[in-house]
Amino acid sequence: MMFKAILFDVGDTLVVAQPAATRVDDLVARPIGRPARDLTALRSAGIRLGAVTNVQVMGEADVRALLATIGVDELLEVVVTSTAVGAEKPDPRGVLHALESLGVGPSEALFVGDEDADAGAAAAAGVAFARVDAATTAADAVRAALTESDGAFAAAAALVGPLDTVAGVAAGEHHDRLTKPRGALGRVETLGVQLAAIAGEEPPPIPAPAAVAVFAGDHGVVARGVTPWPQEVTAQMVGNFVAGGAAINVLARQVGARVTVVDVGVATELDGLAGSPELLRRNVRRGTADLVAGPAMTRAEAIAALDVGAAVATDLVADGARALVTGEMGIGNTTPSATLIAAVTGRSAALVTGRGTGIDDVTLATKVACVEAALARIGPSAAADSVGLLAEVGGLEIAALAGFVVGGASHRVPVVVDGVIALASLLVACEVCPRAVDYAIAGHRSTEPGAAVALAHLGLEPVLDLGLRLGEGSGACLALPIVEAAARILGEMATFDAAGVTDKG
Repeated sequence: MMFKAILFDVGDTLVVAQPAATRVDDLVARPIGRPARDLTALRSAGIRLGAVTNVQVMGEADVRALLATIGVDELLEVVVTSTAVGAEKPDPRGVLHALESLGVGPSEALFVGDEDADAGAAAAAGVAFARVDAATTAADAVRAALTESDGAFAAAAALVGPLDTVAGVAAGEHHDRLTKPRGALGRVETLGVQLAAIAGEEPPPIPAPAAVAVFAGDHGVVARGVTPWPQEVTAQMVGNFVAGGAAINVLARQVGARVTVVDVGVATELDGLAGSPELLRRNVRRGTADLVAGPAMTRAEAIAALDVGAAVATDLVADGARALVTGEMGIGNTTPSATLIAAVTGRSAALVTGRGTGIDDVTLATKVACVEAALARIGPSAAADSVGLLAEVGGLEIAALAGFVVGGASHRVPVVVDGVIALASLLVACEVCPRAVDYAIAGHRSTEPGAAVALAHLGLEPVLDLGLRLGEGSGACLALPIVEAAARILGEMATFDAAGVTDKG
């Protein structure tokens, strides 16, 4: 159950605590992390917010005035001070008063603080508690608590906030002052603006190093002849990825990106790869069922795969990644991808289904028929329940990719998405978390017809158009140098004033 309300301590939780003897007029709010950004995301997720703080002489108005300087005051529906209730934490009266004001019961709330007194107040009030410390911001604490209660994907979705339009506008204005004609760098300029808005900084940080996550899974529909490739190739290619011999490995090495392979749904055991640090064993089930005959997986399995993707994104960012790249491997996975794209966009099976690995006309006809049959089975209303749609159609790696995109967005890092499978996952992710698309960069335009439909539906302009249809994250990885260049232009190129160059009149 997602918490209905989250309460925060103030000093050393949202802002750096000041010495007790500091005069009210001398107090300065120094935020810990980016509380305004993070609280905005939580409010957008429908979670009600408040603060409960121990103070000596300050009243609610004083606390609000201080928090207003960092853009937090307006996000808090209630602020309760110890002076107002006549008791300091660990007495629970402040916490209970705040919850009563919000109309939320203790079992539906979370309290975030840094001291034992905060934990004591939460315990006495019957409220869940999340602790902040020197290595854990309030956002980190909230993420951990939400992950424990609702799973990594739900936690990530709650923390995806709006883009920072102020930083984006500043980046656009900065571009206009650089030593070039306005707009002369075309797509590179719009990418730079997006990167600034994602990070909330102008110039934006360099989106490097990048981390590629290749999610692998198998598909029951392969038995119907939608591809000439046998299912065991999925496991064999996982071994190739781990050994560093696949296209994505070569391309990632070229740009200094790390490749992590995630077994989320491979049908066979990967016995020969024991102990490999490049392989994460997160298998939810040994391949999906046939999407034509019935659901590809259970709803619980779809959620588990979403959680895998979101958790991998969090781990890669924690390890230092500043850009994420979507990769996948799964023999037959263009069939569920086409089905998902058709279901979400309302386009026909024939329009969104392509030749994948280069199938012949007979196999293509079989594939289109399978997509049509799956769409008929699930009905036109299936897209209204995105998680249910994933369960009906699959695949496990597609669900994990959806979680991965949302996970990256929740950390405000750009997610460079690859071809048709990644775009199918992004479509589903955006049905659950519409803002996820703001953090996505389409690496390339795949030749698969469903890719063009998905790109148009999402409103994305791809960076590259090279006639690719490999998958693995290859096209997205090829786009990384251009994405990095977009940030470097804003951070390193001279302005007219700095260079002593005359701008046009």
